Amino acid sequence: MNIIVKYASLVRFPHTVFAMPFAMVSYVAAMSAWPDVEPFTLPERAPFSWWLLLKIVLCMVLARNAAMSFNRIADRDIDARNPRTREREIPSGKLSVRAAGWFCAVNCLLFVAAAASVNRLALCLSPVALLVLLGYSYTKRITSWSHLVLGFALAIAPIGAWIAVRGGVAIFPLVMAGVVLTWVGGFDIIYSLQDREFDKREGLRSVPARFSVCGSLAISIALHVVSALGVTLLGRMWLHGTLYTVGATIFVAMLVVQHVMVTPRRLESIPAAFATVNGVASMVYSLLAILSLTT
Repeated sequence: MNIIVKYASLVRFPHTVFAMPFAMVSYVAAMSAWPDVEPFTLPERAPFSWWLLLKIVLCMVLARNAAMSFNRIADRDIDARNPRTREREIPSGKLSVRAAGWFCAVNCLLFVAAAASVNRLALCLSPVALLVLLGYSYTKRITSWSHLVLGFALAIAPIGAWIAVRGGVAIFPLVMAGVVLTWVGGFDIIYSLQDREFDKREGLRSVPARFSVCGSLAISIALHVVSALGVTLLGRMWLHGTLYTVGATIFVAMLVVQHVMVTPRRLESIPAAFATVNGVASMVYSLLAILSLTT
């Protein structure tokens, strides 16, 4: 059991709440039908399948395990020099690089196998998804906008869930992916403020390392404005009803809350804003969106 706890800590399993709920909304939406909006991509309602849902969840968990373990391997020397991260599993010696490497490789292989069991398009796109998920780990060395790459990596989730059901892509999951991309990119900029001085000393690139604290927060706000517009568009075009309106309102309110919590003079609030506020925003929004589709 101890080794399971170590691997769960390695991949920060609780952070699955960021992308998984959006994938679930996309899955439920893909089973619905809006012939007045997208008559060519949604000709009829798809049958509900617990087995397919399990495959989607499995693909997401495996992909995230691979991405997080690879990130910890790639950043092990950086993490060892950073006071905030030196107690992570690899730099602290709780897990060896070899053990993490095997864990990553097994999860990659199982992810491809799980994608193959979904449909042919999912199989063909699985290496592309892995390239994005694993490649993100090196973007902080080459661009200040790695936060958006992380957002794109998580934005794959709703698109993948849609492909699993429909075997193709439509406008709805692309809009939802845009919400995820800008939401994650925005809160990752906030999170990265904790390492601003360290990144500058190490020559690592990030929005906080390139811009001032105020400038970084302004960019984060701009991204979250786009997220708010995205959930509003989803409501106007597809997800109608009081339940969705309440969920979207809470989601936008949570975006505002984290920017009220984190200011240039209150950076100590970053951990709570990152995990708690964004976790609540994702779970509540997705739950009410799913209820609006099923009731």
